[in-house]
Amino acid sequence: MTAQQRKIILTITLSYTVLILYFMLFAFGRADDAAQVAGYTFNFVPGNFFRLPGLSDLLHPTLMDMVAIGNIAAFIPFGILIPWLYRSGFIRFIALFVLSILVMETVQALTLLGSFDMNDVVQNSVGAAIGFGAYKLGFRTQHVWRNIVGAGLSAVVLLIAVWGSFGLIDKVFTKELDSFVALNDLRDSTGNPAAAAGRYDLTIGGEYIEPQYNVYSAEGNDGGTFTYQLGNKELYLLLNYGAPDEEDADGSLSVTVDGAELLSVSLGGDQRHESNMSSIYLEQGNELTIKIKGNIKLWDVGYREMTYFWNRRGE
Repeated sequence: MTAQQRKIILTITLSYTVLILYFMLFAFGRADDAAQVAGYTFNFVPGNFFRLPGLSDLLHPTLMDMVAIGNIAAFIPFGILIPWLYRSGFIRFIALFVLSILVMETVQALTLLGSFDMNDVVQNSVGAAIGFGAYKLGFRTQHVWRNIVGAGLSAVVLLIAVWGSFGLIDKVFTKELDSFVALNDLRDSTGNPAAAAGRYDLTIGGEYIEPQYNVYSAEGNDGGTFTYQLGNKELYLLLNYGAPDEEDADGSLSVTVDGAELLSVSLGGDQRHESNMSSIYLEQGNELTIKIKGNIKLWDVGYREMTYFWNRRGE
């Protein structure tokens, strides 16, 4: 590399650094937002840096999609320019880069011009690592422009590879809703298979309803109580309820999990007949108890568990 070429590369590197610093500290109205920030924000635990937009998301990208890709792509040039200027091994390069990003993230937080986010640190460092790999793969000749083209193509290939790898890792470690499990398929509080609740047609609010899985109702004047073991799962409890048109809207419904009441409904007087649907999120729960009094009917009661894809029941 000639002295003139080094000056040009150094000028490009410094100019690009100033541009990145501008975006990190002043772009997107950061100065105006700083006046409204009440305190410092530090996120030391990375949690979602694997979540990059998919190909379908890029057809209608959101701001968050662009930020996620930008956090990686914008720092690829540093991985090419800095090793080009100063010969360095990967460990030394990435250690100094991570230290620099940590300093900048801290400045962002202390000046209230942003937040310290370890997710950004990881994504920025991945971008620099991609650039370093592109430099090693692309700079193999004495021809500068040929090296630049080779590094650029290598950067694109490595970025796609990392993008795909991140998508796969995110898929592996992200929980999704599994198929519906009817409540009467569970075991009751004694550990025995639960008796299937009755199934019949309903007309509520002029709407004809044909339950697909189960129907629960009060048993005599004392009402009905149904208890099930959920097995301490993370899930969404799903249920439908209402009073049939041919009966007075008079009754109550309560849903509790491990003694904590999650749903309480009372019908009476001149209340309209209408069907209702409820979805209740449970981070963890074991004993589910449903109490019904009066003529309230509860149907298609069940849950959808949050599971990893390798542990799914299937539709």
